[in-house]
Amino acid sequence: MTDVARLAGVSHQTVSRVLNDHPNVKEQTRLRVRAAIAELGYRPNRAARTLVTGRSQLLGVVTLNSTLFGPASLLAAFEQAAAESGFAVSVASVVRLDRESVAAAVDRHLDQRVAGLVVIAPTASAGEGLAALPAGVPVVTIDGDPNRAHGLVTVDQVAGARAATRHLLDAGHRTVWHVSGPPDWYDAAGRIEGWRRTLLEAGAEVPPPVQADWSAAAGYSAGQMLARMPEVTAVFTANDHLALGLLRALYERGRRVPEDVSVVGFDDVPEAAFLIPPLTTVRPDFAAVALAGLDLLLAQMTDSEAAPGRIVVKPRLVVRNSVRT
Repeated sequence: MTDVARLAGVSHQTVSRVLNDHPNVKEQTRLRVRAAIAELGYRPNRAARTLVTGRSQLLGVVTLNSTLFGPASLLAAFEQAAAESGFAVSVASVVRLDRESVAAAVDRHLDQRVAGLVVIAPTASAGEGLAALPAGVPVVTIDGDPNRAHGLVTVDQVAGARAATRHLLDAGHRTVWHVSGPPDWYDAAGRIEGWRRTLLEAGAEVPPPVQADWSAAAGYSAGQMLARMPEVTAVFTANDHLALGLLRALYERGRRVPEDVSVVGFDDVPEAAFLIPPLTTVRPDFAAVALAGLDLLLAQMTDSEAAPGRIVVKPRLVVRNSVRT
């Protein structure tokens, strides 16, 4: 505001009056201030204003409009963590995490005078959207680009995939096949990286990954192909729904699990323990991720000069009966 006032040749108070549509401002002065605002690209920091007045206990979340287990679990865990800290949460769901969609969602949140923002950003397209975020607003990204240097909390997808692949190799399998998630998802890319790296380190053959989406139907389709290949004795799927479809395809082809084929999933959905056989899988700690994200956000909200941190939460392998012993 000081820069706007200097450029327009008016006082700081006059800029404030223009921003708040105060009637006691000459039209010529109002136009001059508006021109300075446009030239400088100034945007009122509504979040900071809320913190000063202490009138808001509202946090904004931008997330993909999806019922997928991972994003939905992260959102639910964040809402619970926020509630336990005395904050309400406003959610803006977008069909795509691109620049226009994220900017529109952020605008809606700022109009509600949120105190801080969380963006659940699991896809590569979210990068442009994050670049469009206004300066001066406390922001934390959850489940975003693992190469993001700060303001990020995420599950260690690589470590989870390495644990799954290592478990299958330790069970005596010469190699492990992988049914992957969509290529534009950071989760899928991290799980491919962990799987491939573990096989290379073990000196095992690296089969071509079978690309899929996150659905049981895609797992079934991949399983129909893999079930016809006698050399396939171990499969790591990028999530549990893919594993569910794979199990059905293996059953239909007479391939027994785990006697003929061992299977490991990722996510530990509530149904995983009740599949036949119960599914060995990787369990992300969504509650820990959400709590860490809230802590990073609160740190920014209470100290505008604080550099936002970066936290990576390791998942753990849950061993059940879908891997031969």
